[in-house]
Amino acid sequence: MLSKSQISLLKSLQHKKFRKEHGLFLVEGHKSVIEFVNTAYQVDTIYHTAAIVPKLLNLSRKINFQEISLADLEKISSLKTPQEVIGLVKMPIWPSLNYNTLKNRFSLVLDGVQDPGNMGTIIRTADWFGITDIICSEDTVDVYNSKVVQATMGSLARVNVHYTDLATTLPQIKLPIFGAMLDGENMYSTNFGNEGLLAMGNEGNGLRPDIQALINKKITIPRVGQAESLNVAIATAIFCSEIKRNSLK
Repeated sequence: MLSKSQISLLKSLQHKKFRKEHGLFLVEGHKSVIEFVNTAYQVDTIYHTAAIVPKLLNLSRKINFQEISLADLEKISSLKTPQEVIGLVKMPIWPSLNYNTLKNRFSLVLDGVQDPGNMGTIIRTADWFGITDIICSEDTVDVYNSKVVQATMGSLARVNVHYTDLATTLPQIKLPIFGAMLDGENMYSTNFGNEGLLAMGNEGNGLRPDIQALINKKITIPRVGQAESLNVAIATAIFCSEIKRNSLK
């Protein structure tokens, strides 16, 4: 049974302020928790119901395990239908972004992406295409937001997400920047080369003017139908697929 103070702490982690204060975040679901256990992330405690115990027997005994009731699980979960495992994970202290490690490959740049579902899907997409670094503006949604973590389906454990002032950071990276814009060049005619940054903008406003000014090549997904725009997560996946296809030629 969880104490009132434990419940208070765990519930508080649904807010960025308290995640940052305690250096902790929650991961919900057996599969996602296992993904974090098998990486460099430090899983502090796994809260679980009695029914899930057989699936946890092979995990490291260095992790604290606490069996709790379904009622307590519902109190600390951010989901309408809680899953039977919740992991309490320590937020890593990332080293400063090493620009040299970004050479000879592609990385993503996110300028003001706000929707947690979009953010989580973009991280999962990056993982699928072997993209290991995402560079975000400081106002991009927090990667440890519970909805973001849930949407990544464990991929967050393998993708490095950096927050920075894009306007000052991007010029220092010294790589070509491909910016997703409606008036850009047809991506199917674009020569992406073997390295660069793919910049994606805010759901409603796109890339900010100061970031647009840093772009070397505007690119777009050619529209065939009548839709006004594409969801940013879907557009990112399409661009990543074309970039990867180019690299395999």
